[in-house]
Amino acid sequence: MKTLKGDNIYIRALEPNDLEFVYAIENDQSIWEVSNTHTPYSRFLVKQYLENAHQDIYEAKQLRLAICQDQDFPALGLIDLFDFDPKNNRAGVGIVIQDNENRKQNIGSEALALLIEYAFFNLNLHQLYANIGTENEASKALFTKFGFEMIGVKKDWTFVNGKYKDEAIFQLINTKF
Repeated sequence: MKTLKGDNIYIRALEPNDLEFVYAIENDQSIWEVSNTHTPYSRFLVKQYLENAHQDIYEAKQLRLAICQDQDFPALGLIDLFDFDPKNNRAGVGIVIQDNENRKQNIGSEALALLIEYAFFNLNLHQLYANIGTENEASKALFTKFGFEMIGVKKDWTFVNGKYKDEAIFQLINTKF
């Protein structure tokens, strides 16, 4: 996949130099709730993952991209297509911006716009979906800004800090490409 350029950011394939960034994201317990992570990752496992990141989406069933302000480095966040289903032409979308100060600078919006265009135009997907905690107002606002519609709520879906939380599913049908 080539690098995709927006007005202020790029999304690009992961590189070996992203090891420490991906390691930090995967081990940031403050975002485990949204990433559905339960245990820490070792540098060794992240290194192995990066060594296999060259697999295309049809082989790996996922695509993880770095969000950057310049074409090469450093990464500010990650955006993913996961659960890629080429038979039914759909995939899930996930996004994380590492630092709080970057979360209100339109970086996530620009990255999501680039990913939607890539998924619909290049991969010919019919639909994208996102699983978002019902209390995550920022993510709900981001995805609805791009036309994702809430199609349901999974009650008591995640167990976080001793209590069950609901998770909404948002869907975007490809009507443009």
